[in-house]
Amino acid sequence: MKREDFPILSNKNIIYFDNAATTLKPQCVIDAINDYYRYYTANIHRGVYDSSVLSDYLYDSTRFVVRDFIHCSSAKEIIFTSGTTHSINLMVFGFMKDYLDKGDEVLLSKSEHASNILPWIYLSKEIGIVLRFIPLSDNYSITYANFLSSITQNTKVVSLAHVTNVIGDVRDIRQIGSYCRKHNILFHVDGAQSVPHVPIDFIHDQIDFLSFSGHKMCGPTGVGVLVVRESLMERMKPVFWGGGMNKSFNSKMVYKLKDIPVRFEAGTPPIAEVLGLRSAILYLMEIGIKKIHNYELYLKRYLIEKLSQNPFITIYNKNSDSGILIFNVNGVSSMDVSKYLNTYHICVRSGSHCSKMLKEDLNEFSTVRVSLYFYNTIQEIDSLILALEKCHDIFKIVEY
Repeated sequence: MKREDFPILSNKNIIYFDNAATTLKPQCVIDAINDYYRYYTANIHRGVYDSSVLSDYLYDSTRFVVRDFIHCSSAKEIIFTSGTTHSINLMVFGFMKDYLDKGDEVLLSKSEHASNILPWIYLSKEIGIVLRFIPLSDNYSITYANFLSSITQNTKVVSLAHVTNVIGDVRDIRQIGSYCRKHNILFHVDGAQSVPHVPIDFIHDQIDFLSFSGHKMCGPTGVGVLVVRESLMERMKPVFWGGGMNKSFNSKMVYKLKDIPVRFEAGTPPIAEVLGLRSAILYLMEIGIKKIHNYELYLKRYLIEKLSQNPFITIYNKNSDSGILIFNVNGVSSMDVSKYLNTYHICVRSGSHCSKMLKEDLNEFSTVRVSLYFYNTIQEIDSLILALEKCHDIFKIVEY
């Protein structure tokens, strides 16, 4: 699907199955970035000449494109960041640090990405909040019953990935969000692996904070989004201070900040990257997120069917409803499998995938991850299957 839009795929030797790490970029995104640098380079919110005004318009109106894509209430609820990690840190240290008190509980899971665990660990050591982890089911997913059993009278925040980057399980964020809103619990959704793949509705899912990255959805690296419910954003404090986010300041130590969301975007923002993100979102909206998700599941079912026929392979997440699949070749390290597949020009991820707590339940520190997107094909999966059928040759091929 749409393979002709991706210049890198004109190289017939590349089979790219590492989309959970980052995605390939279509020509329209490349053009949007190049056009900014070639034809109207200017800083934003600082000039009144033509190229500056054009840059202002394209940058600022991108908030409306994001609003329509994730269905939040207002463009004022959208902060541009450098990525999901930046977004989560901004939420934790710009809002939660003052909102939470010693003994307050934050509910997570052991299958979260490092970016949705480490900031909370730091905050727990600094102010004494308590981190609790929802037990995972036998297939390493979160059931609503396990979620409910983990709630206590001290639960103040729930922070979960919509789709996890290793197991690939899809959480029922609408049901969780509804419970949180009714019980005055703040709900953060890590959308890094979901926003590019499955429909999301900030309002109806009753989300308070949503974070995601551009580069995982056909956009450029270096840009992300933090969406914050407007009433909560008004209570947030900037983490970065400087030009672009203030109205005035003087030697008497008096300062005034700009309105939301601009006060959270100090300094020169990633202008070209935001314009690339704009193009990527419009591109995905044209294709249709539901269409993308259904196609990924079609590919994954085929992949599981073929992989299951190989007696040397263990699959860990056959039942997850996303395009992410993890497996191991029995007796072979995931790194060696990745190196071996590279000799066939097949790109996969190996390791713990930034989810190091998961090994406590999975009993595997390292796995091979195949993550699919709409430009992958059945023929590419067949090439992977054929290469893995020759896995007895791994140590003849992989050099040390």
